[in-house]
Amino acid sequence: MFKVECLGCNLANKQEPVHVVLEDEYVCCFLDHSPYNEGHILILPKKHTRYFYELDEKTSNSIMNSAKILSKVVKELFKSDGITICQNGGKFDELTHFHMHVVPRYKGQNFADFYAEELEHVVDDIRLSKTKRKIINAVNVLRESRSVLW
Repeated sequence: MFKVECLGCNLANKQEPVHVVLEDEYVCCFLDHSPYNEGHILILPKKHTRYFYELDEKTSNSIMNSAKILSKVVKELFKSDGITICQNGGKFDELTHFHMHVVPRYKGQNFADFYAEELEHVVDDIRLSKTKRKIINAVNVLRESRSVLW
């Protein structure tokens, strides 16, 4: 299979290395390689979509359901004080592909730092793999308990 020009499409369709924690036929959810905090996840549609308003209903529903599941898992797993879910469009979308962030947050953190480019720090593959395993295990426990609608 050939790679397309869109980095987001390549990531969402696993043409580039990603640490997938949840996926279905519409979306791929994986760890951010430069997380704001441990457990920072990106949700991308597998079909190329640039803007939020371009999403079809099934993909939109899948994104929101994934965000609901992952925000519960991340909050419980990493004992965060809260979760921020955000999406940056237009010139603020470095992937040129719709993506939503699920970010665990802690008291005292200034979320303006999230947007500070000089704070970017890439996490090594070993640490991301450990975080991935924790999240997948927690998602499976949640799925078995059926405490969130699938």
